[in-house]
Amino acid sequence: MTLVLGIESSCDETAAALVMGDRRILAQAIASQEEEHAPYGGVVPEIAARAHAERLTPLIDKVLREADVPLADCDAIAATAGPGLIGGVMVGLVTAKALAMASAKPLYAVNHLEGHALSPRLADASLRYPYALLLVSGGHCQILRVEGVGKYQRLATTIDDALGEAFDKSAKIMGLGYPGGPAVEKLALEGNPKAVPLPRPLKGSKEPHFSFAGLKSAVLRAHETGEFSRADLAASFQQAALDCILDRTRKALETMDEVSALVVAGGVAANQTVRGGLETLAGEFGLPFAAPPLPLCTDNAAMIAWAGVERLEAGFDADPLDLKARPRWPLDPDAEPARGAGVKA
Repeated sequence: MTLVLGIESSCDETAAALVMGDRRILAQAIASQEEEHAPYGGVVPEIAARAHAERLTPLIDKVLREADVPLADCDAIAATAGPGLIGGVMVGLVTAKALAMASAKPLYAVNHLEGHALSPRLADASLRYPYALLLVSGGHCQILRVEGVGKYQRLATTIDDALGEAFDKSAKIMGLGYPGGPAVEKLALEGNPKAVPLPRPLKGSKEPHFSFAGLKSAVLRAHETGEFSRADLAASFQQAALDCILDRTRKALETMDEVSALVVAGGVAANQTVRGGLETLAGEFGLPFAAPPLPLCTDNAAMIAWAGVERLEAGFDADPLDLKARPRWPLDPDAEPARGAGVKA
């Protein structure tokens, strides 16, 4: 049975995990950096990189001890090689290279987005290729047709901000602290989603791309008026974001070749309102809906290890030890550029 050690360090979560080919997570550990970044209202790259360097090796030792598995018993080492904050990515990748060299094991340099894209398959053995994927996180917002390991067709992306970033910045505007996404979701339960008139950027447009910069700016203007409670503003923002997601995803599904399911992954996939709306949308198209369990939505090493399992079992060659970390790394490099400046492909 395939056994892979996974390492994740692309942003502000330091993580290690051991995952089997039968989808068992033997052990996993995550060290959060929320306390370090909270005073700044967002992730500070230099602080994040230093924290990864301090915490990663003890985390790897911890998961190996908990699983009672020596490194020599692993079939491969998988690590995030991008995209992400380059300092943190380098910490994880260099550590993985050292372990691979010391143990004479193959190294799999995993695209962080592929980790998210395949994470639902770690939790659900029945999920088959191809499937439609809405990938929503702090740095990315895309719709892809997942045809197999390493085979992705991007149908839509954001032309400015990612949805997770819009959640975090809106939370900061409202003084809700960091991380902002969970804080907005919690406060929104107390508010009226129709109380604040907010825009739905690109809703109804022909292409299924996303835009959240205007929505974020509208939240700032509404907050500055002092006319609305924070709960109403949070609820209205979340509803506007959901309306955009559903409209854009519906547009993509209408043009997509046959798929087995509608899947959501990434940090924003933990939002229960988003999940509920997408499940209803999937039903409209007669599709099953799938989402990873909450611990696999946010950045974690189990999804990186699983991507390594899938690559190893699919016969992919190991990556060379001189491979470089990548701050940007699109899943579909051949996708046609979306209109607009600052596109996060």
